[in-house]
Amino acid sequence: MNELTRWIALDGAVNVRDLGGLPTAGGGTTRFGQIMRSDNLQGLSETDVRRLVDELKLRDVVDLRSNAEVHLEGPGPLTRVPEVSVHHLTLFAEGGRHTDVEADTAGARDVRIDAARVLPWQGRREEDEAEIRVLGFYYAYLRDRPDSVLAALRVLAHGEGAALVHCAAGKDRTGVVCALALSVAGVTREAIVADYTATGERMEPLLSRLRASDTYRDDLDSRPADSHLPRAEYMENFLGVLDERHQGPLGWLGEHGWTGEDTTALRCRLLG
Repeated sequence: MNELTRWIALDGAVNVRDLGGLPTAGGGTTRFGQIMRSDNLQGLSETDVRRLVDELKLRDVVDLRSNAEVHLEGPGPLTRVPEVSVHHLTLFAEGGRHTDVEADTAGARDVRIDAARVLPWQGRREEDEAEIRVLGFYYAYLRDRPDSVLAALRVLAHGEGAALVHCAAGKDRTGVVCALALSVAGVTREAIVADYTATGERMEPLLSRLRASDTYRDDLDSRPADSHLPRAEYMENFLGVLDERHQGPLGWLGEHGWTGEDTTALRCRLLG
């Protein structure tokens, strides 16, 4: 696997990569040009948009941000491109108009995100407590919004052209959905964890970009970038919980309505 070919350089996003080139348990690798993952797409330049749409054939975007984030940040430039369908599928329990409960209890001018859920890795906690905290939030995505999780995976499985999934940092919510997609495709557990931790290579510019936004700035402290690194044990333990409670990611998906046809479609998308 050539890691250099997985990263996609854009002016307006810093954590963009292709899910191609990842090894499977059967000895193959995932296909390039099918599914991408990213941080927030609000800052895409016109050149970025044209590269994604014309060169990379992007046709579906799965936006995992909360309604509050979309309200505060805006829907993004790709929503104005007729070739692209944007699917907004928050992973948070519905609290009302803005999804985030805190946002709904505030006045229209005081809409804000629930940073503990949007950026679960940003709090000041000891390392072992942080692991429990992050694992709890990851499992909560599945518990609170199985409908959004399945809908997101079905967009990735059944769409035509390339698909891209993103949230704010492209690490937690995006990491969970991508881990499930790669699990369905039979990617090795080691490679799934490695894809998750790859965000750490872009953490410094990623944090700088988040701090440049009024939406996220107040909820990020001044700690160095390496204290925010995605840790392999977070994803390993999350997938371990699915193994123990549901006989793996496919077991959980099947309990919530995922079908054999869905599995076949996603595997065809990622494996050919």
